[in-house]
Amino acid sequence: MDETKLLIAWHSRTDASKAMAEAAFEGAGDNAVLMRATEVMPEDLLSAGAYLFVCPENLASMSGEMKEMFDRCYYPVLGKIEGRAYATIIAAGSDGEGAQKQIDRIATGWRLKRVSDPMIVNFDAQTPEEIMATKQVPLNTLESCKNLGSALAEGLSLGIY
Repeated sequence: MDETKLLIAWHSRTDASKAMAEAAFEGAGDNAVLMRATEVMPEDLLSAGAYLFVCPENLASMSGEMKEMFDRCYYPVLGKIEGRAYATIIAAGSDGEGAQKQIDRIATGWRLKRVSDPMIVNFDAQTPEEIMATKQVPLNTLESCKNLGSALAEGLSLGIY
């Protein structure tokens, strides 16, 4: 990976975040790397030029797998990635704000620069069965994710970020 690449880090339990991360990756084309959060290491963050974090909100927080990625990578990259661009996509059952705020706090500590409004996709899942069910992401949402990936990769390749 190199600093002209967008790192798309994702976690998903019900396929919603995975589908949205894959759509963003498709939009970014050759200018991106798609990695499950468990695979992301500090060197991956150091060698990317921008980031897209995609995860579900679980119990008003980012998913544990995404949180573990941040825990594992936070201090090794602290002071080394300031000013790099980031964006987020959150799959939510009802709100998504808790996960969004957590990621924004981490990004603030890293001194990252948000370059796109948060994308929170609400699936209105309220019962245990709805929450754990495999999600079907609407085509217009996947298109928005694809456009976000394209815009992030293009901005990075043009040196805007």
